[in-house]
Amino acid sequence: MAEGFANHYGSDVLCARSAGIAPVPKVIQPTVVAMAEKNIDISMHVPRFYDPLSANRYDLVVNMSGYKLPGAQPKNFQDWVVTDPYQESKAVYRTVRDDLEHRVMMLILQFRRNSK
Repeated sequence: MAEGFANHYGSDVLCARSAGIAPVPKVIQPTVVAMAEKNIDISMHVPRFYDPLSANRYDLVVNMSGYKLPGAQPKNFQDWVVTDPYQESKAVYRTVRDDLEHRVMMLILQFRRNSK
C-alpha cells in the first residue's frame, strides 16, 4: 500500500520500491480492493525480498514489519508501527490504508521541502 501511495502521489520527488522480510507470493485481493477504492491499482505489484546489502543505495528505508531488519541498519532509516490487516475486516484494511496514506503524504511533503 505504501509503495502504491508513494508512487501515485510523489512521483515528482521519489521512486518507491517495497520489499519485505517475509513477502507473500502476490498482493492479496483485500489489499488490491482497498487501494482500488482510492483509485490506485496495485494488482500487478510483485512482492520482493528485502536485501540488506542493497539497502544503503536508497535515500530512505522505512521498516513496517514490526521486526528488526536483517543485516546492518541502513544509513537513513525510519521505523513505522503499522497494523498488519491480513485476515482482518474491510474496515481494518481501510483504517490501515488511510493511516499509510497519511504517513506517506507527510513523507512526500518532507521530500518536496528538502528538494527546494
